[in-house]
Amino acid sequence: MPLQEVHNVRGFEVIVENSRPDIETTDVLQRLDEALALIESAQPWRYRHLQRDLRAFYVTRYACRGAYFPGERICMTELTFLNRRDITAAPVASSIVHEGMHARVDVMGVRREGRDRAREERLCRRAELAFGLALPESLGAPVVERALASLEMSDRDVAPVVDWNEAQRRIDEVDRGGS
Repeated sequence: MPLQEVHNVRGFEVIVENSRPDIETTDVLQRLDEALALIESAQPWRYRHLQRDLRAFYVTRYACRGAYFPGERICMTELTFLNRRDITAAPVASSIVHEGMHARVDVMGVRREGRDRAREERLCRRAELAFGLALPESLGAPVVERALASLEMSDRDVAPVVDWNEAQRRIDEVDRGGS
């Protein structure tokens, strides 16, 4: 189990659990900073929501780009996703916007039991779309494209049931160098 390091990025507590020796923690913290700066410049009001709604960020190896952990009010941003340099900071920021909407719904007091997961996912995708449209087209185009594609999905596909144990098994296999 890798050690957890605690950092501060733009006033947010950031807990990093870097299990990958090929990834520099400073690189992922820099990308997180770039993504948060992009949100703050494009939609300052949304950035203020993040400041109010989230207690911290958690950077770790995980089976998806991002997740919101309501019990802790933590936004998880996936380690290898943050480390990617073949994409701009916009998709990373968009993922944070998405998870921030889950946090917003949670903080507003909407009960977790019985939530319409597909409806909530579409709310998050619309936030991503609005964010992408607020960016210069060169940055926002991939965000807009992904959000629009997601909004056209069926309820089952936009909010799939995930076997997290199987997802973690696959990640572990990739990290060990398996196929």
